[in-house]
Amino acid sequence: MTESKQTLIVLSPGFPENESDNTCLPFLQSHILAIKENFPSLEVIILTFQYPFFKGIYQWHDNEVISFGGREHGKIKRILLWKDVWKELRNLRRRKNILGIFSLWCTECALIGHYFGKRYKIKHLTWICGQDAKKANKYVKFIRPDGNELIAMSDFLKREFYKNHGIRPAHIMPLGIDPSQFTGSNFKRDIDVLGVGSLIPLKQYDIFVNTVHKLKAGFPGIKTIICGKGPEKGRLLSLIEALHLQNNITLRDEIPHQEALRLMQQAKIFLHTSNYEGLGTVCIEALYAGAHVVSFTKPMDTEIFHWHHVNNEDGMVKKVEILLGDTTITHESVMPYSTADIAKQMMALFS
Repeated sequence: MTESKQTLIVLSPGFPENESDNTCLPFLQSHILAIKENFPSLEVIILTFQYPFFKGIYQWHDNEVISFGGREHGKIKRILLWKDVWKELRNLRRRKNILGIFSLWCTECALIGHYFGKRYKIKHLTWICGQDAKKANKYVKFIRPDGNELIAMSDFLKREFYKNHGIRPAHIMPLGIDPSQFTGSNFKRDIDVLGVGSLIPLKQYDIFVNTVHKLKAGFPGIKTIICGKGPEKGRLLSLIEALHLQNNITLRDEIPHQEALRLMQQAKIFLHTSNYEGLGTVCIEALYAGAHVVSFTKPMDTEIFHWHHVNNEDGMVKKVEILLGDTTITHESVMPYSTADIAKQMMALFS
């Protein structure tokens, strides 16, 4: 028997394994919570393909999560995983009044969501979040999505997806901020430069280290922190030692999300050295925390207050130098988008 209560199905490659897991896709966590807060009568069920690494059903903030524990298996096991997800979607369709299906990234989740929605005439939307807009994404040719079912996280991703796949996403839906996640006020800004992210080649944290090395001439006591884990950690530690920056750069491991937000509230500048970014959750969070953001990427066409864009490493060094030397600089909170507004925008697409 089908329920009268409407249900939104979310398909994601990963989801937190419990309510204390705040490092797994924090932007998605905030988005789900905002949907529930603004649409309390709506039921949300999350189907997560790869993570957590177990099969089972559990509750997350009163939302049902169905984990398939797929990890990164080979082709045959992946097809079996997709069959399991399809079977569960059919089961949900029999029991629930499905409003729509919302897929994260235009990859395997969108593949299943697209064809299931098409088969059973259920509205399906895909959120293009970053590297899925690149030409290397082979899923797009199998999905063959219509532009109306595509939501780009930024203006940049909308252009990138069209350039690489010849399909123009009809909608843009950026990341939002949940102010309730930020606690305290009037923090002492005793961190000159902060970086938070995965220590992988894409993020280019060697540029962060080299930037601090060049800034040290004018700011001998410069204090900076990098938080993250990844394969580049050993190389970065060696570079920090070679440039004698042990007293200037603290390289920390991945930290809980709330701790990262507190560090942002203590930072003067958030330095984002990535060479590719859909939007950058950490950049939006840093702006709300009052830090000035300096990055190579410019995700949105409209200017965002306190977000400074540079074209090269020399420009990055110069911009940070100017900001650190500005005695009149202010650190007011900037909120380009709220999670509540983004949740309402998304649900309007399903109505």
